[in-house]
Amino acid sequence: MFVHYLKDGEFEGDVGSSYAERLIAATDNSIYQQMPKLSIYPKHGKDLTLAVEAAQQAQIPLSPRGGGTGTNAQSLTQGVMVDVSRYMDQIIEYDPEKLTVRVQPGVILSRLNAFLKPYGVFFPPMVSTATRATIGGMIATDASGKGSRIYGKTSDYVEALNVVLSDGSSFCAKAFTQEETQTLLKGTSRTSIACRELYRVVTEQQDEIERVFPKMNRGLTGYNLQKICLESGEFNPIRLFAGSEGTLVLTEEIVLRVKKIPTHRSLLVVRYDDFDAALQHIKPLLSSDPLAIEVLDDRLLDTARDDASWSTIKEALGGETEKPVRGINFVEFAGDDISSLEQHLKQAKQLSSFPGVIDCHTVVDPAVISQLWELRAKAVGLLGRPRGNKQGVPFVEDTAVPPDNLPAYVRDFRRVLDNEQLDYGMFGHADVGCLHVRPFLNMQSPEDQRRIRRITDKVAQLTHHYGGLLWGEHGRGVRGEFSPLFFGETLFSELCRIKKAFDPNDLFNRGKLVPVDGHHVLKIDEIPFRGTFDASIKEKHQENYREAIDCNGNGTCFNQEPDIIMCPSYKGTKDRLQSPKGRAALLREWLRLSAAPRKNKKAYRSFLSSVKRNLDTCLACKACSSQCPIRVDIPKLRSRFYSEYYRFRVRPLKDYLILFLEPLLTLGRCMPRLTNFGMQNSLSKKILSFIGLVDLPSLSPATLPSSAQITDKWLQDGDRRKKVVILQDSFTGSFDGTLVEDAYSLLRKLGYDVRVTPVLNNGKACHVKGFRQPFLRTAKKIIQAVSSITQNNIPVITLDPATGLMFEHEYRDEYGEHLAYPCSPEKFLYDRREDHKGILSKKCDVHFISHCTSQALIPENGQLWSHVMSSFGISMTQKKLGCCGMAGLFGHEKENVDLSKKIFRQHWRNHVDSFSLAEGFSCRCQSERMTDFRPLHPLQFLNRALFEEAAAE
Repeated sequence: MFVHYLKDGEFEGDVGSSYAERLIAATDNSIYQQMPKLSIYPKHGKDLTLAVEAAQQAQIPLSPRGGGTGTNAQSLTQGVMVDVSRYMDQIIEYDPEKLTVRVQPGVILSRLNAFLKPYGVFFPPMVSTATRATIGGMIATDASGKGSRIYGKTSDYVEALNVVLSDGSSFCAKAFTQEETQTLLKGTSRTSIACRELYRVVTEQQDEIERVFPKMNRGLTGYNLQKICLESGEFNPIRLFAGSEGTLVLTEEIVLRVKKIPTHRSLLVVRYDDFDAALQHIKPLLSSDPLAIEVLDDRLLDTARDDASWSTIKEALGGETEKPVRGINFVEFAGDDISSLEQHLKQAKQLSSFPGVIDCHTVVDPAVISQLWELRAKAVGLLGRPRGNKQGVPFVEDTAVPPDNLPAYVRDFRRVLDNEQLDYGMFGHADVGCLHVRPFLNMQSPEDQRRIRRITDKVAQLTHHYGGLLWGEHGRGVRGEFSPLFFGETLFSELCRIKKAFDPNDLFNRGKLVPVDGHHVLKIDEIPFRGTFDASIKEKHQENYREAIDCNGNGTCFNQEPDIIMCPSYKGTKDRLQSPKGRAALLREWLRLSAAPRKNKKAYRSFLSSVKRNLDTCLACKACSSQCPIRVDIPKLRSRFYSEYYRFRVRPLKDYLILFLEPLLTLGRCMPRLTNFGMQNSLSKKILSFIGLVDLPSLSPATLPSSAQITDKWLQDGDRRKKVVILQDSFTGSFDGTLVEDAYSLLRKLGYDVRVTPVLNNGKACHVKGFRQPFLRTAKKIIQAVSSITQNNIPVITLDPATGLMFEHEYRDEYGEHLAYPCSPEKFLYDRREDHKGILSKKCDVHFISHCTSQALIPENGQLWSHVMSSFGISMTQKKLGCCGMAGLFGHEKENVDLSKKIFRQHWRNHVDSFSLAEGFSCRCQSERMTDFRPLHPLQFLNRALFEEAAAE
């Protein structure tokens, strides 16, 4: 009935009714899993209204969703999930005179601030999930984040709110004047009835509100009854809607106030030998009036050391210390008056003699400050990284107390967790008393599931005792059962009346915050735990697909940032099934269903096809294996899935052609002209297109002198300090021989004794397609071949990152540690950069574009190339552009061409020019296909620069 009503009303958005589409909506960043009946993706306000009207007709509840990062099941439902992030994500207009911006609820915070930056303004609430948090979701929880002591919360910046009420009517909420308020309250519409009830509550219960609501930065949200009736006589219901978690209205459009970006920023990094000392130091530090004080404990720091970003931030944190670092405070200052800022900073530094302080130092470089805040932003995800069979999980992770009470509160909180013999990590907004705590639990264990109740009950009483809140930042969600404790029975009864006035049939986010007649508020252990579903997966699959099970739904892969490489297929489609989180969810459910008796074989086969279809669009860029805080390696998991999937199924002909690609290339290199004629004529192209492959490159193997060959005598004799070997992988060696020739020429010019391997098969295509046994055989052979060189202490250089990095990842995953670790060209030249200084006299500027796999697995890659180029006298800037869309064979597969080209247009099209250098073979091919310009590899550029300079002399 619901879907029929949508169709009759000409609903223009998407309706997700398949099992897979419902599954991706069944989880968020919480410990719960609840399958909705349906997922819908409205395109505009009319679609929202239709959805509400359809819900009335079908008497089915609606739950809105933005970024899907809720930590307490805020948007999980058994009804219909309404996702505004796919289409309702437009920034409509900016008004520079009023300093306001009009947006739709699905706009992501970081994209909004990127839009506003050229105007010199920003939207201040700075949440750590900014790359995927939507404005609608931030309003739903009244989000605040870093700097809230100065900047306040989301509700402080909402000028107007266009909403849809439970009867389908529209309402523009704002600060109403006294005259407007009187008119509003006299009506008979749902809006008037509800606002009249709200007005009665906040006026009649003014004293009770003043008594109950805590006197602290993090107020009592869901529902906030403060600042609704203002001293000026204005009536502003926006304060109620902000933090109501979609239980009162659905948001259609928002007008936000913005602020000017501060001109100056500085960061004081203070390190401590005791976490309690870090907490005790907060009160003195607040006297210096910082923008924010953020605290991190040693457990978080230990986890961060294993993150891909650690190499770029460890020095900024201050390097090694004699005493172990047990806590860090980041103390940030911002403002337009540099002298005032420096005075505040000086005052804070003078307080560094506090007991427990190891050292402190100031960071003023904006790029370094951003890197350190990126570490803080990753904290939630990092604590979700598994330790054995346990992960840091959210359920008491956003408590807040008055800052003066924080040290004593934390001591008691830690006692609760220590009594349960749990490990845990702590961090948070120390300046406002908001602490994020994630105890490490195994949510597949019934005993750990029972701990959720025991710990939550104790922490709720503890926060109340210290004058604080159980939910200080991330909303209440299924913790609504604790509302009477914090609001008191009088105000809680009034909240129920307000909810009934706005939503008499409890259509909006049923079961959250407060009850309506006939329904109840969900309890924290009433909604199913995701771990219960995961526990039914077979033990062998638990091991082989561990990363899929460990995915905690933090949603980092839902970003739309052009300079973040994860996840190209999601960015190109905005379909969450085609993200690492979506694919992990599909794999988990496949594993669970495969272990259970199949009652409906047809439905199972249909779901299995969905799993494969959504894995097919993964580009295998490996970004998720490092950029995801949990390091969910989808390319590895997909390879294993394909191997299982095709055990009893016939593969498409294209897959078998890819299986034999490397052996066929061996034959093709023997007669490249004939092979190119056979592949590039119109008939062959039609046949290949029919098979499923298009735009294949022409063979162009290297032509090298016989002296470039490796001999046993060369390996064993002579001075090895100048010896180096270039590894020819099957793609570079077959299709890009000029790069091999240029690399050989360059290294000889630099005085090295250079040899080149024969073209060695690497098994990359076999791994991507899940041909497990052929991949293992190929991997073993190339490891043996390269080991025979490296065991002689002769460095081996790889020319393409995608295949070179297989030694450290795919090969090591299967064979463990080995001796065949080749070196990247930038690392080789960086280590010897002093030998190259002054070789080039001509100065020039270039742009460098890293291969997406390099960005994912060796973040310092661009910096190394920059130092190398600088040693030659060349100024190089790095462009972080994300994936080019080619990714090996992905862009050559016919079914992927449109997505491949779309990804290129999103990330690369406007950034490639004659000054661009690209290290990836796929990147150079894709650029040539899309722009008719093929960038040079940095080694080619250097070789030609040396040649031109020599010719000029």
